[in-house]
Amino acid sequence: MLIQASESAVLVVDLQQKLLPAIHEGQAVLARTVRMATIAGLLGVPVIGTEQMPDKLGPNHPDIARLCDKILPKRHFDACAEGLLPALPTAVRQIIVTGCEAHICVLQTALSLLHAGYRVLPLMEGCGSRRPADRDAAFERLRAAGATLVTLEMVAYEWMRESGHPQFRNVLQLIK
Repeated sequence: MLIQASESAVLVVDLQQKLLPAIHEGQAVLARTVRMATIAGLLGVPVIGTEQMPDKLGPNHPDIARLCDKILPKRHFDACAEGLLPALPTAVRQIIVTGCEAHICVLQTALSLLHAGYRVLPLMEGCGSRRPADRDAAFERLRAAGATLVTLEMVAYEWMRESGHPQFRNVLQLIK
């Protein structure tokens, strides 16, 4: 089943400035998520962010915050426990999930989204944890639960469908 832009949203989980230095390859995770969110914006796909206890951990990195249509503060690790589902547009059935930490907030949120009937697509290069083994274990668990792991290029090209798409050249510049 192809990923449909008209049915998609990008969920950016807790890419907060104070957390990123502790994340393995945190700057690369941020850069790839910024690229995914920028492509989503070009193609009219909503981008929703979450922030774990922003009063203590601070806001999302400004490079990602400026790309989010909405940012939801939360205290639970699972964003669905704090109003994520009502914040999703009704047409959304497929959610590209990015952020950190992959084995905590990303995992718990993604499992709840799967349980709620959404197609969950973790962006492999856009998810991070302090330790790579934790990220990898989260991916294994998500795959076993029914999530489909994806890459940025998979998502971008499936959203556009063809090289004749009006945003093709702009998206191509972001990919290369």
